[in-house]
Amino acid sequence: VWIVIVFVSILAHELGHAFAFRRYGQPSNILLHFSGGLTIPESLPWGGGYASVGLTPNQHIVVSLAGPFAGFALAGLTLALGAALGGEIIVTTILGVIPFPIVLMPISILTDIFITALWVNVFWGIINLLPVFPLDGGHVARYILIQTDPMSGLRTSLWVSIITGGLLAVAGFLLLNSIYMAFLFGLLAFQSYQMLQSMGRY
Repeated sequence: VWIVIVFVSILAHELGHAFAFRRYGQPSNILLHFSGGLTIPESLPWGGGYASVGLTPNQHIVVSLAGPFAGFALAGLTLALGAALGGEIIVTTILGVIPFPIVLMPISILTDIFITALWVNVFWGIINLLPVFPLDGGHVARYILIQTDPMSGLRTSLWVSIITGGLLAVAGFLLLNSIYMAFLFGLLAFQSYQMLQSMGRY
């Protein structure tokens, strides 16, 4: 059940990106792999060769946000289905701060299925919006900062990614006792640091 829910959720996320690309005239392919998925823009015939559609920064932001919000839409459909089947919808919190809806069904296994579907689409959607590259929030932060500061916006976005990723890694280990979260965000922060180093100095 977990595998099916994760598969459908990742597919919905990547379809959000793909439909946003299509909205701007850019066809794409979806690649699903062991750690998630990736929506890859296709090149279009142009003259004697191929070229990619040149999206504006704001269009890139919309494409990046389309994935997490497709997951939120799927979570909304999950809540609607649960209510239609007679479930009780209540709102709890994650870490005592973030509101999180759950569906209590008459049958406990259905409750587990609905809560899992909501957890995957809501929690990971929120995680994906954090300004850590290459998460969707990292892309959004990058394009916003590049527009506000064309000279050093990219470098600033990498610093934001390093600091945010590092803080989340520490918080994941110390507050949540999650080695996975600490490793994931520590790795992403280190990758951002490597990208920053490869840019050299101005």
